[in-house]
Amino acid sequence: MSLLLSPYEQGKIHLKNKVVMPPMCMYKAKEDGEVTPFHLTHYTARAIGGVGLIIVEATAVEPRGRISDNDIGLWDDAHIEGHQKLVTLAHSYGTKMAVQLAHAGRKSICKETTPVAPSPLLFSETGGYKRPHELSLEEIAEIKTHFVEAAGRAHQAGYDMLELHAAHGYLLCEFLSPLTNQRCDRYGGSLENRCALVVEIAEAIVHATPLPLIVRISADEWMSEGWNVTDSIKLSKALQNVGVTIIHVSAGGNHEKQTHIPSIVPLYQAGYAKTIRENVGIPTIAVGLITTAKEGEKLLKEGFCDLVAYGRELLRNPNFIYYAAKEQGLKELIEVSYSRAF
Repeated sequence: MSLLLSPYEQGKIHLKNKVVMPPMCMYKAKEDGEVTPFHLTHYTARAIGGVGLIIVEATAVEPRGRISDNDIGLWDDAHIEGHQKLVTLAHSYGTKMAVQLAHAGRKSICKETTPVAPSPLLFSETGGYKRPHELSLEEIAEIKTHFVEAAGRAHQAGYDMLELHAAHGYLLCEFLSPLTNQRCDRYGGSLENRCALVVEIAEAIVHATPLPLIVRISADEWMSEGWNVTDSIKLSKALQNVGVTIIHVSAGGNHEKQTHIPSIVPLYQAGYAKTIRENVGIPTIAVGLITTAKEGEKLLKEGFCDLVAYGRELLRNPNFIYYAAKEQGLKELIEVSYSRAF
């Protein structure tokens, strides 16, 4: 029996398998942030391919929160219709849909806006990055509102789940790290203070919508004196206490030059997911150069995670699940229109 291709059931979550397409920016939107025909085709192809859960790419909660000028958004009610079309198409093939609500913070390279951050520290001298504006308490409150309002729009669009992006050096991740958060107010200093914004936004979203909430974190920022796995365990416990359902565990991304980056080999980040799963008792999604069904089965069997994210592999191969089904003698899982090819 395949663990990877068998259903996943947890509370309100019902997935036909444990394969997740994680959020990956496509840079195919225009400055209005609208979902385009590319997005409809791209995500629907993976739904036809049998993916259990698709998490739509980083979706900005305000215009200056885009990573680039070509990112999609949910900062305006006008965006709801496009997302609704996307969700409806994916649902027609039995795939559940989540959307990653994001704010790029200091890593935004949008041309016409000034990035914002907990502290005015530049990410890089190259690559189009600008020195960010340090957020005031009033501005932080506004950003919290943007996240909650975007979550409401996602609910209206029909999404099954939400993901809060607190990883890879974007705004919420910047608040977590003592290296990028040098504030002296209630959002800076102690670990509890640095975690406060992420926890507050997560709690507000849980109260504002009935949708299960995933939080994506960078478990370790791979820097001396920086955010680490012990900190991630404490954050994950706090998130669990306010109603977060799953932790999506990645790493790195908060610095241009990371001093303690591990060897980039298959499954290199999966251990972080296992550590959080075992120490917090919360379901996790594992990531990190996972490319084969055999690797996914290993992670599930050995308790690393509850769901397995295949990023680059699903970019290369929208029908990854059909290949896995064939290998395991489960051809009944292959869409009949494609079955003759397998």
